[in-house]
Amino acid sequence: MKIFLLLGSVFGGLSVAAGAFGAHALKGKLEPRLFEVFETAAQYQMYHALALLAVAWLVGETQSQAATVAGWSFVAGILLFSGSLYTMAFTGIRMLGAITPIGGVAFIVGWICLLLVAINK
Repeated sequence: MKIFLLLGSVFGGLSVAAGAFGAHALKGKLEPRLFEVFETAAQYQMYHALALLAVAWLVGETQSQAATVAGWSFVAGILLFSGSLYTMAFTGIRMLGAITPIGGVAFIVGWICLLLVAINK
């Protein structure tokens, strides 16, 4: 439970920092498409940071293995999805986009696991 609360808090704070950095330091410096990619990374990071906070609560309440899998899936998704998009925005290396869907699948797995927790609760 504590690890997901910690990671959700860290990822959430970093997402706010990334959003502010993007709005104040990157806008106009990145080509518009890459700026959009950066914003998408920050948004999905925040969505799933908040989901990690919910997972932390669920793990504490249910001790559910599915909730734990959801948490680690969200962590993997943030690292792979948002991480690849941040890297692509800064480097312009479009090949990194091949990693992004793996992170998206991790997000989907996490949400399916939360559905299983809800069904079994």
